[in-house]
Amino acid sequence: MADRISEPIHYTLGDIECRHIIETVANGEGFYVGNIIKYIYRYKHKGEPVEDLKKARQYLDFLIELIEKEESI
Repeated sequence: MADRISEPIHYTLGDIECRHIIETVANGEGFYVGNIIKYIYRYKHKGEPVEDLKKARQYLDFLIELIEKEESI
């Protein structure tokens, strides 16, 4: 069974994950911050609070990776 938090099947087509496209063609940092806020803001209201908090944490990890990559350039 796929990991619904860090590797959701519905976000990947072939070898390309949706977040990598967003990082390339849009402001990935803003996207990640927005998703962190979104998942934390509504985690008690969707029926899966821990799952949404884990999703927020995953987007925080993506943001950290992106900033670390930018700092190393």
